[in-house]
Order: sequence, then structure tokens, then C-alpha cells
Amino acid sequence: MIEGVRIDDSFRGQGIGEKMFLHAFEMAKEKGCKIVQLTSDKLRPDAIRFYEKLGFKATHEGFKLAL
Repeated sequence: MIEGVRIDDSFRGQGIGEKMFLHAFEMAKEKGCKIVQLTSDKLRPDAIRFYEKLGFKATHEGFKLAL
């Protein structure tokens, strides 16, 4: 599970996020992991596009209830 990934605005577009993810994928493979998953806010289309570029597929629908 990958959670809370953020790249400061001033560093975006430099490939840092992609390098971080590729490194995380390699670490996960070395540990025997077979799947990586994450969640993203539907209101963050740039993030969703980034995750899709890395090969992630939207497979689940999430729900929240504010109390």
C-alpha cells in the first residue's frame, strides 16, 4: 500500500515522483510483494493521470461519510 505521496510544486515535472515509485516497486518485488495499491482523490486529475502513466488501473470505488 502506497499512501500520502506528495512532491512539492516547485519540484514537479522533474521525474522525482516517477523515480520514487519505480524504486518502491523494486523494493516491493525484492520483498516478494505481488501487488501495489493506492488511493487518490477523484478531484486530483493530474495525480490520477500520473498513476495511470505508471500502469495503475482504477479497480475499486471508495466511500467516505463525514460525521
